[in-house]
Amino acid sequence: MKIGFIGLGNMGGPMARNLLKAGHQLTVSDLSQSAVAGLVEAGATAAASIAELARSDVEMIITMLPAAPHVKGVYLGEDGLLAHVAPHVRLIDSSTIDPMSARQVAEAAAARGNSLIDAPVSGGTGGATAGTLTFMVGGDKADFDAALPVLQAMGKNIVHCGPTGNGQVAKVANNMLLAITMIGTAEAMNLGVSLGMDPAVLAGIINTSSGRNWSSDTYNPYPGVMDNVPASRGYTGGFGTDLMLKDLGLATEAAKQARQPVILGGLAQQLYQTFSSQGNGALDFSAIIKLYNGAIK
Repeated sequence: MKIGFIGLGNMGGPMARNLLKAGHQLTVSDLSQSAVAGLVEAGATAAASIAELARSDVEMIITMLPAAPHVKGVYLGEDGLLAHVAPHVRLIDSSTIDPMSARQVAEAAAARGNSLIDAPVSGGTGGATAGTLTFMVGGDKADFDAALPVLQAMGKNIVHCGPTGNGQVAKVANNMLLAITMIGTAEAMNLGVSLGMDPAVLAGIINTSSGRNWSSDTYNPYPGVMDNVPASRGYTGGFGTDLMLKDLGLATEAAKQARQPVILGGLAQQLYQTFSSQGNGALDFSAIIKLYNGAIK
């Protein structure tokens, strides 16, 4: 299939490469010329602008952008996708944005004769590189079915979540819970160690008991407990604190729109905001344990 791809960052770049590996023809665009050059070297064609990409003979366009303002700019801008793309070209936005913005952009696309599904991902840069991402997809079932073979080139678990915007709903709900469980795991680990427990022994008990969760058994925040996680390399790599803070902001804003309480989600947002304001925004989100024990390096 002839596919356009906009946004070749830490997630989008590996995703685009997996499309090339699957045999798709790719036309790419990004503000970073080095990112574009890397994809061209891998076999893609570069577009000089979003408008040029939209006017090319692609059958589908995928976007992976930092935030809602970027998505709206790329799709709704005066020289954006919808101003130039041919009717019936399928659109997929894999950015993580608020559900209301996703629905707004999809409505604008539909008015121009283009279907748009929101398909945010989970799995991090490792999953993007390995092609094992989870895609949470919102949109019509027929559009989901049409996109499925393409998404399967980039991910392992592709879930139709319901109507437009529901992919974003699933993503913000999941990441809010992830933030809460990471904070809880950090708090429990720090408490146990401060009371004399060996951190590895404590983690082993938690992970075979009722407190077990992904943050404890797969991504433990205490240094020395697990290999190949950010806590074992000074909290570098992984999913940044500022990215988690962004997702918590999306969750609390969506909750405000829905008039639903997210008490622990709001507290998690404040804790990550505090941690980021201390200059830790680039550290992995598991480094939140440093709020509990400043001696942890």
